[in-house]
Amino acid sequence: MYPRPLQDPLPVWVAVGGNPQSAVRAGSLGLPMALAIIGGMPERFAPFAEIHREAARDAGVPAPALGINSHGYIADTRREALDESFPYVAAMMNKIGRERGWQPLTRGSYEASATLRGANFIGNPEDVVEKILFQHEIFKHDRFLLQLSVGTIAHDEVLRAIELFGTEVAPAVRRAIGTA
Repeated sequence: MYPRPLQDPLPVWVAVGGNPQSAVRAGSLGLPMALAIIGGMPERFAPFAEIHREAARDAGVPAPALGINSHGYIADTRREALDESFPYVAAMMNKIGRERGWQPLTRGSYEASATLRGANFIGNPEDVVEKILFQHEIFKHDRFLLQLSVGTIAHDEVLRAIELFGTEVAPAVRRAIGTA
């Protein structure tokens, strides 16, 4: 494989989006699980974290890491985040949705997904920090991955979202959970 991986062995994570058997497989192999939450309430995914940990215990392997992966967008204000991202996210999700038989994404459902108990991390830095910490209480996860580029949001806006994540969100979360 080229380029050669820096790590030896290469770290492998199993991505799971709603299949309990995948969570069992990852846990029983002692592999970290990346749990994708792109719709619905986060609480409904809590059983996957427990299934993963229980499968590891049953297999006699150390508890593997857990990551939460979600869609989101960060701007200076919640309104800016919603306004800047919605048209692009809706276009992308509606394209995928037509292939899968989903209902079209409406502005109302998009805003609902941006609330504390929704799936998406859309808002100002404080909103996103609050939501990460809320989900950390549910999952006790080790890693959080935020996919900012759902759709074709302008490059400078995505760069600003990355800046806000790196300079405000991540440091605040690390301080709050004691990993700073």
